[in-house]
Amino acid sequence: MPAHALKRPTLLALCACVLVAQSMVAAINLLIPQLISSALHPSHSEVLWTVDAYVIAFAGLLVPAGALGDRYGRKGALLTGLALFAAGAGTSALAPDPAVLIAGRGLSGAGAALITPATMSILMHLSAPEHRARAMASWTLAIGLGGAAGNLGGGLAGQFLSWRALFAAMVPLAALLAVAVAVTTPRTDRAARSNLDPLGTLLLTAGLVAVLFGIIEGPTYGWTSPRILGAFAAGALLAAAFTAHALRSPAPLFDPRVFASSRLRSATLGTAAGFFGLFSLFYVNSQYLQDVHGFGAALTGVAIMPLTVGMALVPKLAARWAGRPRPVVGAGLALIGLGLLGASTADAGTPYGTWACWLLVISAGTGLSMPALTLGVVSSLPPHQAGLGSGLGTSAREIGAALGVAVTGTILSAHPDLAHGMGPALRTVALVVLAATGIVVAGYGGRGSSRTIASGRERVLSRSARS
Repeated sequence: MPAHALKRPTLLALCACVLVAQSMVAAINLLIPQLISSALHPSHSEVLWTVDAYVIAFAGLLVPAGALGDRYGRKGALLTGLALFAAGAGTSALAPDPAVLIAGRGLSGAGAALITPATMSILMHLSAPEHRARAMASWTLAIGLGGAAGNLGGGLAGQFLSWRALFAAMVPLAALLAVAVAVTTPRTDRAARSNLDPLGTLLLTAGLVAVLFGIIEGPTYGWTSPRILGAFAAGALLAAAFTAHALRSPAPLFDPRVFASSRLRSATLGTAAGFFGLFSLFYVNSQYLQDVHGFGAALTGVAIMPLTVGMALVPKLAARWAGRPRPVVGAGLALIGLGLLGASTADAGTPYGTWACWLLVISAGTGLSMPALTLGVVSSLPPHQAGLGSGLGTSAREIGAALGVAVTGTILSAHPDLAHGMGPALRTVALVVLAATGIVVAGYGGRGSSRTIASGRERVLSRSARS
């Protein structure tokens, strides 16, 4: 494979894969009313697990899936992920009962965990250094468009088709993407030094799953219930066990000392904060437009499309300032926070045009900050661990998204209805995003920020480029 061989068909195929994988996080939310009234007759708990199984499998397996692709082949991992994604979608479409539906969702989530880091890792390896910021802008645009596409697809299926039709459509789509990847995407060099570390993988994956379970189920069972406190305690203990194991292991999954880099810490926090705000908005958007403004499911899916405008246009401008990530990241996250503050003022009398303007502000902030944050995470690890870096960054996205939904849902549940609770919920989320923005900007701006390169027994701490 020639160096820096990224071609437009390859870029489009890889971005399409990650868009489809991300879309299934959001699409199911607009199908919940139809699913509840379906012949499956799922219980409230089974509906929650239908929504959550995909996210938990997706986020919980990202880090080991990225390492697996680095070690055994990124193109192979991507094609395997598409196969699992299609198998899970087909299982869900044909599910005779809720248990099979949930299992299919989990299988698709495992496929998405292979797809997402493999796509980014391939892009990083095929792009020339001076073009990586632009490639990351395209990749993060696909992530953002995936959320909007999921809302649109779920809304259209919910109003005109059926929930089974949405899942069934994913099977030929995944097959088409697999053909596109096979034809357009070259194989990249395997990373012989990438470590899978079975014990470390088990500890880290179990810890992530426990934390995600606590975050997602907290509003349902109560944040102080024994089940949720036990989940968080188990997650903390497993994370501590992973850290202790990795520090002693000669070949860990990844060296926790990479987080000595303030740039990596800041980029990870910024990524989580951005998606914390974005998915909080996704959570209230459909309810606000349907319950308060009376939009149908399909129109609701269309009405969120202003979020795609800034995500599509702003990254191209942000790529020109790739060498100055501090102001780019700070301005982008601040716009997300300010847009959420603006959206928190909306009520039944607010015209849709005003609501759409706040969506545009949030969209511009996402398009400005996310490519730089993504590149900040991945570039903090050596090239042979690009898939692992993508897994860390995407884990931060999914955990931030789950937290955004959980916090927003908890605040809404403390109010009599959406009209009274949406403002306080979005204001709280906005203030958290703005507070995180200050921490992230400080981390990016410190002279002592550094990049840790960990590879097996060899660990080197080197200074990063100044912001």
